[in-house]
Amino acid sequence: MAAEIAEVVLREGGELSANTLSVKGAVTIVNVVAVVERGIVLFDREDITIDLAQVTDVDSSAVSMLLTWEREARRRNRKIRFMNVPHKLQSLMRLYGVAELIDWGTESKPDLASASKAASAN
Repeated sequence: MAAEIAEVVLREGGELSANTLSVKGAVTIVNVVAVVERGIVLFDREDITIDLAQVTDVDSSAVSMLLTWEREARRRNRKIRFMNVPHKLQSLMRLYGVAELIDWGTESKPDLASASKAASAN
């Protein structure tokens, strides 16, 4: 059975800037390499916003995706920010102690304290 590949698409216009990438679907160990590569191909813009609102599932490999994209954006002297980060991904980032390595921007910083409380309640 083929692994589901999450989509990474460039959103043109709309309420967000034309430099917004939208990730749709599950990001797990079975497809994370392809998802990372699809995102990096679209990093030819000056500033990049990555919207994760349509991510349906994540595992710990999604943390490495964000860190890889952050590193690649810095290598290209681009600013990157993440928005609508799923609570499960926020919890994983807090668990691994890497949340501070991601540039969340001022208005999209996740509520890591709430994510931690929600994770411990499950």
